[in-house]
Amino acid sequence: MKQTKRIAVDALFAALALLLFLVEAQIPPIVPIPGIKLGLANIMTLLTMRYFGKADAAAVLLVRIVLGSIFSGSVSSFLYSVSGALLCYGVLCILDGRVRQIWVVSIFGAIAHNTGQLLAACVLMQSATVFWYFPYLLLAAICAGAFTGVTAHFFTCRFKMK
Repeated sequence: MKQTKRIAVDALFAALALLLFLVEAQIPPIVPIPGIKLGLANIMTLLTMRYFGKADAAAVLLVRIVLGSIFSGSVSSFLYSVSGALLCYGVLCILDGRVRQIWVVSIFGAIAHNTGQLLAACVLMQSATVFWYFPYLLLAAICAGAFTGVTAHFFTCRFKMK
């Protein structure tokens, strides 16, 4: 794919990820536990990595995090998002190409994301007591990761790119 077209497609995927992030922010919480959400924007990260590779996925992810934090007006959400995203991205890079089922990759990515956020909370709050929250986040990550992964799988089956 030519460089100009690739940049345009990355920008489109980043815009869609940001749109999904902003739409999800308007949805009332599914469960009464703070911080648990579906992570719909991660669908675009998964699709970008599957269709275009790791570098493009990193670009889409970082653009979405920076712009999402600016639009939501929360610096603390940026710190949690970037810490979760970095760990998640690392796991996605390790599993990409080794695991064919995108929904499985998504579950492990969601677990890594929540773990990264807990590590950030541990550092920011200077307390390891936040890890009592881990079993709830683990269950939520499995459910949300499965949902976003199955959704991404649906799109990869319907739309062939490359």
